[in-house]
Amino acid sequence: MLSNNTINAPLPANTGFEGRYNRSLYNKRRWANKIGLGFAMSAMVFGLFWLFWILFTLFIEGFQGLIQLPVFTADTPPPMSVGGLRNAIVGSVMLAFSGLLIGAPIGLMTGIYLSEFSQGSMLGKVTRFLNDILLSAPSIVIGLFIYALMVKGQNFSGWAGALALALIVIPVVVRTTENMLNLVPNSIREAAYALGTPKWKMVTQVTIKAAKAGLTTGVLLAFARITGETAPLLFTALNNQYFSTDMSQPLANLPNTIYQFAMSPYENWHTLAWAAALLITASVLVLNVTARFIGARGQVK
Repeated sequence: MLSNNTINAPLPANTGFEGRYNRSLYNKRRWANKIGLGFAMSAMVFGLFWLFWILFTLFIEGFQGLIQLPVFTADTPPPMSVGGLRNAIVGSVMLAFSGLLIGAPIGLMTGIYLSEFSQGSMLGKVTRFLNDILLSAPSIVIGLFIYALMVKGQNFSGWAGALALALIVIPVVVRTTENMLNLVPNSIREAAYALGTPKWKMVTQVTIKAAKAGLTTGVLLAFARITGETAPLLFTALNNQYFSTDMSQPLANLPNTIYQFAMSPYENWHTLAWAAALLITASVLVLNVTARFIGARGQVK
């Protein structure tokens, strides 16, 4: 009967079994790696193909509208009339900036609290949990909430639309602010404390400055997120065919103009819808590239 030492003894080197086993295992892993890379590359090519097709079609159709129609100098026209998107562009800018100015400060302050002041507190845990829920909430649900709160029984308004967009901005800014501040090394905080710096001054003068590139990136990404939102504005700001800067009344905006014009049977409205879609896409692209550039510069430093 063989002893345990005999059973566990290594195979003789001259048999070559161990070498053949290792080569076989290596070949299996190599082929599995090639198959995995092949599937990943195929998925990437498949996604990029449709992405470039959509962008190419959008650029061709939207550029024709930009050069053929007075997009920036005329307001949205009646059916079968010549017009532009001036009122919708101005309304979208007002709504997006109003939503950002309302939501970004709240998100920044909440993110700073969660990262710097809420260690182990129940309020911090509840706030973080509610922020996660709000971050994953569909935008149409937020629009319906603001509709029930500010529009039902009253009237559609730009302020209602701005508040709906602010509720989309807040969780994005909270998450990015907390994550960016958590990336600041604790040694920086300890050095500030060693110099006798109060905590409020350490947060405002040290950690926020150290993470300012990441905080700016988060705000820009939130701004890009709300630029093309349609569902919240459909229930809050609605739309306006005429030029208006009164935030207490329905306000024209590009997302709802695209929705309305694309569903219509009129060719001139379709052209304007393509032009508006190109403007929104270009704005989102510029904001995302700017955010990535600022974030990359902050990491390099």
